[in-house]
Amino acid sequence: MDLTETIAPRSDQLNADDLMGGPVTVTIQEVVKGTAEQPVDVRVLEFPGRAYRPSKSMRRVMVMAWGVDSAAYTGKRLTLFRNPEITFGRDKVGGIEIAALSDIPKPLTVALTATRGKRKNFTVQPLPADAPTSPTVHRDWAKEAAALNGDTDGLRALYMDAQANGATPETLAHIKEQATT
Repeated sequence: MDLTETIAPRSDQLNADDLMGGPVTVTIQEVVKGTAEQPVDVRVLEFPGRAYRPSKSMRRVMVMAWGVDSAAYTGKRLTLFRNPEITFGRDKVGGIEIAALSDIPKPLTVALTATRGKRKNFTVQPLPADAPTSPTVHRDWAKEAAALNGDTDGLRALYMDAQANGATPETLAHIKEQATT
């Protein structure tokens, strides 16, 4: 049994913890403006309803590889991985970095800021045209609803998540039913 779904956090974005099982290759559906804190949402086909929100360094890598016009990113692919060495302040919290990009002819090395005043070379590999994307994760909404044991707040959140991820009307009705029993 694959436990990947059971450890996925509920969120509207990809998190480093989502990649504990290994790297994933995704296809860009669109790039849209995010919030002041997270200015870019890269929506990917493999994780509907959840965005990859690249760090400033990873946005710099994408710009160096593909240019400044994010509209041109649609259909391009990237392989994401969890780097456990990423820090936030003084704490190692882990983060998402890019391992490979489609549509580049050779490895791309970019000098990125590592710490104040220090730069470090970061290299991404070309992603072959025939490299498979990661399989879409399908959630068992009914099982998740049953596990919430009538927790109204949890079921409401699950309903919103299911709706955002294109669950069928029957599935949505089932979740709603669980909230009233």
